Amino acid sequence: MKSARQLIEELNSLDEHVSIEAKTASASGESLMETVCAFANEPGLGGGYLILGVAPASDSFWPVYEVVGVPDPDRLQSDVASQCASMFNTVIRPRISVEPIDGKNVVVVFVSEAGPHEKPVYFKNKQLPKSARRRIGSTDQKCTDDDLVVFYRGRDGKSYDEQIISNARLDDLDDDAIDYYRLLRKEVNPDAEELKWQRDELLEAVGAVDWENGELKPTVAGVLLFGKAIALRRLFPMMRIDYIRIAGTEWIEDPDRRFDTVEIRSPLIRAIQRARSAIMDDLPKAFSLPAGEVQGKEIPQLPDRVVREVVANAAMHRDYRVHGSIQIIRYSNRLEVLNPGFSIKNEDRLGEPGSETRNPKIAAVLHDVKLAETKGSGIRVMRELMEERDLSVPRLKSDRLGNTFSATLLFHHFLTQEDLDWLKGFDDVGLAEDEMKAMISAREAGSIDNRIYRELNRDCDTLSASKHLRRLCDLGLLEKRGQAANTFYVPTQRAMANWPRRTVGVSESGKLDTKSGKLDAKPGKLDLPDNLGQMPDHEGGCSPPPDVQAILDELGGKVVVEKSAIDAIMKLLEWKELSAAEIAKYLDRSVKYVREQYITQLVMADLIRPTIPNSPTHPRQKYTLTRPKRTP
Repeated sequence: MKSARQLIEELNSLDEHVSIEAKTASASGESLMETVCAFANEPGLGGGYLILGVAPASDSFWPVYEVVGVPDPDRLQSDVASQCASMFNTVIRPRISVEPIDGKNVVVVFVSEAGPHEKPVYFKNKQLPKSARRRIGSTDQKCTDDDLVVFYRGRDGKSYDEQIISNARLDDLDDDAIDYYRLLRKEVNPDAEELKWQRDELLEAVGAVDWENGELKPTVAGVLLFGKAIALRRLFPMMRIDYIRIAGTEWIEDPDRRFDTVEIRSPLIRAIQRARSAIMDDLPKAFSLPAGEVQGKEIPQLPDRVVREVVANAAMHRDYRVHGSIQIIRYSNRLEVLNPGFSIKNEDRLGEPGSETRNPKIAAVLHDVKLAETKGSGIRVMRELMEERDLSVPRLKSDRLGNTFSATLLFHHFLTQEDLDWLKGFDDVGLAEDEMKAMISAREAGSIDNRIYRELNRDCDTLSASKHLRRLCDLGLLEKRGQAANTFYVPTQRAMANWPRRTVGVSESGKLDTKSGKLDAKPGKLDLPDNLGQMPDHEGGCSPPPDVQAILDELGGKVVVEKSAIDAIMKLLEWKELSAAEIAKYLDRSVKYVREQYITQLVMADLIRPTIPNSPTHPRQKYTLTRPKRTP
């Protein structure tokens, strides 16, 4: 068990800590017990520490924790032990100690991780799943139905993709898709036993159908994997993959500027392959002439297997209860894949052995045909293949609040001559190689955080990454944004001063075109529909509350009253989360003006925060209040 001094030292070295929580608590309360619950539940964490009688200094930019003391430590540790034994569905026995520091008493509580048979730990007399907590980053999060999948692994509870669709029929399943599964399975294993089974036997074995009232009926997995087009439209109207091509490196806020979209509506067994082919055909190519050969060849910017894995992971792990599509957005410098459904595997352990999927039946079929890995090795393989190509490792982000997961693949190679020329501007500060990688990644993606820093530099631990990021801030190259679990860093104006900004597009030949900045949408290159799609409409079309509308009405003139505009933005975000474009629409101002004059300043003042902090230019970026919203 660590001492109080060790815990405070770790807290002061990091911007956040997954297994240490500091509280000023002079008495045990619900907030403290929520952390106890989260430490007991979080799979693989091994438990965590609460240190009571410690608080961050109010006058420090970086989190600096100081001892404030506990007035009655004996009573506090007695209350904590009593509540741990009585408030939950199972008894928790924490280890508690009292330590004097600088003449003040500090209480240290260590909570062990509960055994698999004891999870989920939850508050008695309250309904699951929200009565249980998980430790996500440095925060205690209410559990969702998907979190229960993690806790009930191996028990009798059925996952969503195993559930029967009562209004579906056997003839909703496409024989061609089933035959395609057989073909792919045969390529993997010609002697596979299931190849000998009849249609219904095969479907039942893979979980595509199940019995209901003496009749075989399709399951969610069955329709998603093998469903006919008309059945998918009827039962899962938003189940599609959208491939979107954007000119340049940022999302287009202007609705008058079009972007190209390919909508893929097929059973998953085919849709993954179609999406992969569309991406690979469209990716920028590099010319290569291997040593000893007389004929060169074109190599896609991203490895084929990495593209296949990232698309398959999105299809395998997405939340099919959410009505939304998988979106694959190809910018000039990166590929972003966004799917509904946060990762039920803790973000800090992505890429480690062991897979946790909300759709086990779908995952098993995709594994059968080698479209996806099911042992947690897919992300590790992607990282290794990207590093072999000297590319940045995939940037993965799980957003529990927004219920989304994103993967970003940069086309950028480390270290090009252009990068070296840019980094020469920082010769006076003597950047280490790890820091150079971090600066390039932050420049290309717009931001970086502790976890991304560690992924870029595999031998770096959390503490070292935090120290490097602080140093880059002290040097004036990065700027810290957010706080605690939402801490991230963006390049400063000084860092970007000598970087030549360019709009990159695709030329007629399919190569990168740094002059026109335009995308070539030649027929035949991609099967583009006549009615090119748009992103889903924003929710900003409905009327705000009367008190907000009154302030907006006052802003109708040409002159913007600063305080009134800020009041309007704060009240709008008190009403609901909004994007920059939505805020601009309500204020009747340009998006650029609203970003520069208001949003940036409010974020820096920590009055509002982005909902996707690690991707400032994300197409679904919205803003919300830092403080809790007002209750009606």
